[in-house]
Amino acid sequence: MQEWLGKSAADMGRAIGAGHVDPVSLAEAFFDRIEGHALRDKVYARLTKDRAMSEAYAASQRARAGQRLSILDGVPISWKDLFDTAGDRTEAGSKLLFGRVSDRDAVVVQNATAAGLVCLGKTHMSELAFSGLGHNPSTATPPCVNDADAVPGGSSSGAATSVAFGLAPAAIGSDTGGSVRIPSAWNDLVGLKTTHGRLSLEGCVPLSLKFDTVGPLTKTVEDAALLMAALAGQPPGDLRGARLKGRRFAALKTVVLDDIRDAPRAAYESAIERLCAAGAVVQPLDVPELEEAMAQAGPLMPGEVYGLWRDVIEAQPDAMYSEILQRFRLGKDFSAPDYNAAWAKLDMARRAWDTAVAPFDAVLAPTAPILPPNLARLNSDTDYYKTENLLALRNTRIGNLMGICALTLPTGVPSCGIMLMGAENGEEALLRLGVAAEAALS
Repeated sequence: MQEWLGKSAADMGRAIGAGHVDPVSLAEAFFDRIEGHALRDKVYARLTKDRAMSEAYAASQRARAGQRLSILDGVPISWKDLFDTAGDRTEAGSKLLFGRVSDRDAVVVQNATAAGLVCLGKTHMSELAFSGLGHNPSTATPPCVNDADAVPGGSSSGAATSVAFGLAPAAIGSDTGGSVRIPSAWNDLVGLKTTHGRLSLEGCVPLSLKFDTVGPLTKTVEDAALLMAALAGQPPGDLRGARLKGRRFAALKTVVLDDIRDAPRAAYESAIERLCAAGAVVQPLDVPELEEAMAQAGPLMPGEVYGLWRDVIEAQPDAMYSEILQRFRLGKDFSAPDYNAAWAKLDMARRAWDTAVAPFDAVLAPTAPILPPNLARLNSDTDYYKTENLLALRNTRIGNLMGICALTLPTGVPSCGIMLMGAENGEEALLRLGVAAEAALS
């Protein structure tokens, strides 16, 4: 069974369908690996073994009867600790929510269960999902798979590392400003940010009701496509026959290359060369209105999230990690008129973006302009923490502000991803481009 633990979720699903792998044995093998792994308690907040084994047994029975629910029926996955699972604690990486238990599954968990997926457990995350670094001294901080002294990216830190360290075939996270894509890029995974509203947020601990999204962190684009479909309760799109020849990509210049470090820049340029070699047409693109949109992130995100969490936070401020507390409290500086004016400016920038990118199949950018920061320095240098956190989130935040879907792919350079940005609700088209780009970059 050990040879199957490193396979993609889709390959595991096909093996179950062919009778080569039993879901019960597969789940047992993952729990054996998790429970014997040195990083178990840094990756998983809690395991849901009883639930998982019950689900695996049901999947095994369906496989024997030829009644599988989907290609992923019987495949185990991990869930970020902000998705409710009935009867289990869901604490969103915060002592503020210690002991919080829901009596029902989140809608996306319900949909995944209906597709036969097996719930391994809940993974650690940045506190209340409000950091792109993945550092959480209140609970646990897993290491980056490429640098044991560095943070893994966040806020879906445990989600990414559960896959990168072989403790789950795939994971489900959330993305409000980059929280699926940053840890995916820094741990050499595929990460899909879905369009806001494409997947249900019911039963998810919120950060921002206007910007939160749900998305998978996976080993392959195929896995991302299959999991998105499962989370939506819909059939997966067809990825067959996807090609790059003649596809037009815009290489974004505005904002995304500012202060970029050498390794991410070199990886990005090399990735573009390989896409062009596979037949893609890549042209540079400036969208000046993007600068104005980025300036609205302050009143829009901290303004909303502090309004949403103020009463809970101010009742127990000492229970929070100080850097996250300070970031929430930035929302105090913005009034309702500031918030509404920012939305008006963002709507104008979105229209300009849509016009500028309309001739292209997707827009390219480095997923993150920096490499994973050093954990010890983050703990000792407040200015470094703030600078690196803002830089980590800068490029990915574009997708959230523009209200679009986005996909990060590994470039082959450790902890360096390339991001493809698609259209609003254009996930199926983006995933087809992604599977072709994945082949060109491999």
